[in-house]
Amino acid sequence: MNTLHRLLLTLFALVAFAPAHAATPIVTSVDSIGITVNDLDRAVDFYTTVLGFERVAESEVTGEKYERLYGVFGLRLRIATVRLGDERIELMEFLAPRGRPVPADSKSNDGWFQHVAIIVSDMDAAYRRLREHKVQHASSGPQLLPQWNPNAGGIEAFYFRDPDGNHLEVLHFPAGKGDPKWQRKGDLFLGIDHTAIVVADSDVSLSFYRDALGMTIAGTSENYGVEQEHLNNVFGARLRITALRAARGPGVELLEYLAPRTGRPMPVDTQSNDDWHWQVNVTAAIDAGDQAIRRGHYRYVSPGPVVLGDLTGLLIRDVDGHAVMLSARSGQHE
Repeated sequence: MNTLHRLLLTLFALVAFAPAHAATPIVTSVDSIGITVNDLDRAVDFYTTVLGFERVAESEVTGEKYERLYGVFGLRLRIATVRLGDERIELMEFLAPRGRPVPADSKSNDGWFQHVAIIVSDMDAAYRRLREHKVQHASSGPQLLPQWNPNAGGIEAFYFRDPDGNHLEVLHFPAGKGDPKWQRKGDLFLGIDHTAIVVADSDVSLSFYRDALGMTIAGTSENYGVEQEHLNNVFGARLRITALRAARGPGVELLEYLAPRTGRPMPVDTQSNDDWHWQVNVTAAIDAGDQAIRRGHYRYVSPGPVVLGDLTGLLIRDVDGHAVMLSARSGQHE
């Protein structure tokens, strides 16, 4: 075999087995983060009174189409949308049927872990406010990440829980880190930078979020040390962090625990009404997304795209079981 022939075979192999990055991103924006709660009125009161969100919409849905969309028979669902700055959260209370509670011994390295990072202009003031409202700690206290870490050094962070036990994070960026909009003064709580999910293998997860859905890597970091251990409340925590973004909206952050690898996986029978169910709500090309999910043998929650008036939705799960709701208005499926 001559040298030219070998070169051609090598080039063919590189093309044939290269990751199938989406030529046109299927996901064009991250619109909101959906969080399951047990008492919607209590949750709305907490997010608006304590964290400065504004309630912008509320609805109640039921019927066969919504059962198919969420994969829950006999569904009756209340949804309240709350906004902080440019970003939104959808709080979801399943009136029927009720799902299973979050395991009481949940840790930040368990596979069902997810949080939203709320940016604050002053960490000390934010922590005082949370203490005044007697929030449940998930970290031992606010942590200043060390300067030896070039991507995370100088960032202050604190994990806590909402009244339903959902993890939240308040985050303060020093000058020169994060989106420049997070440097504005005035309000204490500014908006949502990202949602973070625990994954078993970052590279495998990238095949879903980057290669199938077309999100782009915005940054990477490897975090460890006593500050990270106290932030996550996981002894010996060492994390590979990959930040992904669509063209608009908050990011999706992959948290791979390089150590300890003792976290439990997401239950394979997780349902949308289980208390640990969260979902990333995105605007997407539904038909292309449906094809990408089929090609990648990813998991459907909805049996296929569900038409709800001028809106079409499709609920799917990534390789670790985290949920993503694809949606598009009429004429925007492709």
